Amino acid sequence: MAKLIKLKYGELFCGPGGMGLGAKKAQVKYGKTIYKIEHKWASDYDSDSCLTYKHNVFQSKNVINTDVRVLDIKSLGKIDIFSYGFPCNDFSIVGEQKGITGKFGPLYKYGVTILNTYNPKAFIAENVGGLSSANRGKTFIKILKDLQNAGRGYNLTVHKYKFEEYGVPQTRHRIIIVGIRKDLKTTFKVPKPTYTQQYVTAKNALESPPIHFSIPNHDFMKISDKIVERLKYIKPWKNIWNSDMPEHLKINCNSTRLSHIYRRLDPNKPSYTITGSGGGGTYGYHWQENRPLTNRERARLQTFPDDFVFIGNTSSIRKQIGMAVPPKISKILFESVLKTIFQIPYASAHLNKQYLSNDINTSQMEMSL
Repeated sequence: MAKLIKLKYGELFCGPGGMGLGAKKAQVKYGKTIYKIEHKWASDYDSDSCLTYKHNVFQSKNVINTDVRVLDIKSLGKIDIFSYGFPCNDFSIVGEQKGITGKFGPLYKYGVTILNTYNPKAFIAENVGGLSSANRGKTFIKILKDLQNAGRGYNLTVHKYKFEEYGVPQTRHRIIIVGIRKDLKTTFKVPKPTYTQQYVTAKNALESPPIHFSIPNHDFMKISDKIVERLKYIKPWKNIWNSDMPEHLKINCNSTRLSHIYRRLDPNKPSYTITGSGGGGTYGYHWQENRPLTNRERARLQTFPDDFVFIGNTSSIRKQIGMAVPPKISKILFESVLKTIFQIPYASAHLNKQYLSNDINTSQMEMSL
C-alpha cells in the first residue's frame, strides 16, 4: 500500500480558485509514495469569489472573505506551500501603471509577511507581464529582493510563461515567481512545455465536447441589433479597427485603440487573453456566431471544468474568470513544486538563463522573460 504525504497549503488573493483547484488536483507518485496538497486556508476580499472557492475547492470556514489589510495573518495556521496572485491593477499595461506607489502595488508585501510568519517550504507568486517593466524595472527588483530575503530565505526562479505552451487554449502570458526555501538546498526548474508544436484551439476548447445548454454559467448576453450588425462585418481574429464596415457602424475613437475591441476568436488558434472587466466590445466574441462569449465559454478557455460552478451575477462571474489562473497551468506548477521539494526528477525547459546576481545579490535565481 502506497504511503501518502500531504503538504498544507495557504493562499492569499485566492479569487474563485484557479490556483486552488490546481493545488487540489496536483498529485505526484514516486516509488511507493504519493505526494499531495491539502488546503489549510485561503482569503480574498471579494465575497462572490470566496463563495465560488468554498463551493468548488475548499468547503471550510477557513476561506476568509476580508481585506488583506485587516486579515489576522498570525491566526491563519502553519503551511508548507503558499501561493498568491497579488493584484496586478497597478502593473498591467492596460491602466495607469502606478506600480508600487498605487493602491494595489504595495499589497505584495502581505505575501512577504506570510513568508516571514510561516516559513513555508515553497511559494508561487503570479502577476502580469507588465510587472517586470513597472518603474523601469526597479519595482520588480524590489519585489524579488523582498521575496528572496523573507523568512529563512528563498531561491527564486522567475519565468514569463506562455500558457498556450502548456495546453491552455489562450495566449495568456504571465510572470510566475517560484521560491524554494534555501535550507532545502534545491532550486525550482521551469517545467518543460508540452504544446510547442500544436496548440489547443478555441474551437477545440468550446466544441469538444459541445457545451450543453443545461451547464451552469452558460447564459447568453443580450446585445443590440447594431452590435449584431457590426459583428457581421468582422472576420475571425479581426477587430473593429481592421474590418471593412459601413460608416454608421464604426466607432469614433482618436485615442488608444485596444486590439481586442469587438475582436472575434479564430477557431484555429488559441483565444486571445480573456479579461475580467471592460465595457462594450471587450467581452470576447465567437468566430462565427454574432454574439459575445458566455461565461462558461470563457471558463472553458481558462480550463475550468464544466462542473466548476461560479457564484454571483454575470459581471461578477466574468470578473472572477478573467482574473483567475487557469487550473491546468497551476496543476502543472504545483506538481513541479512537489517534485522539487522532494527532489524527484522531472522534465524542465531548456532556457537561455540570465542570472540577476548583480541586481539582487544571488547566483541562485534564474530569469527568463
